[in-house]
Amino acid sequence: MHVSDAQQEVRTVFRGGSVGQLVSGLLWLGSAALATWSTPRNAIVFLVIGGFFIFPLTQLGLKLLGGPASLSRDNPLGALGMQVAFTLPLSLPVVGAVAIHHLDWFYPAFLVVLGAHYLPFVFLYGMRLFAGLSFGLVSLGIILAHRPGTAFGTPAWLTGVALIVFAAVGHIVSRKPSAVSREP
Repeated sequence: MHVSDAQQEVRTVFRGGSVGQLVSGLLWLGSAALATWSTPRNAIVFLVIGGFFIFPLTQLGLKLLGGPASLSRDNPLGALGMQVAFTLPLSLPVVGAVAIHHLDWFYPAFLVVLGAHYLPFVFLYGMRLFAGLSFGLVSLGIILAHRPGTAFGTPAWLTGVALIVFAAVGHIVSRKPSAVSREP
């Protein structure tokens, strides 16, 4: 299978990442709500534990939409997708260490890690749009970490909205062949 064919299958099956982004965005908004109206601890636990359910919920969403929920066995990018998925939970100890020393940096640190996690999606999906998401999330995390007085939940609200907007844009862009990168 050629790389471009494998990327096309990833874009098609996962609908340009839109279903996963929607699930992630809703998770971040749920965490934001808890950060605003409950406690930071509840918000953090919700985001971390909920994150482990993003992929199964994405697959459920894909099945409910009537399409396939997984790549074909001969697609070599399936292994890359799994490796990329594990970078985020393996980075959580860094986010936790930051939050132990400065609780208000939990979400900004998570944003930096989340943004870095999205960079390999550029190749995985063959969509340069993910570079924008990656850069945007990392930049947002850095900016918010350096803004004293920002309410604890503000970064989570912004991230949830950004992910949902990206889900819509990703869905639209993935359907236009001219908008995806042409990897060899």
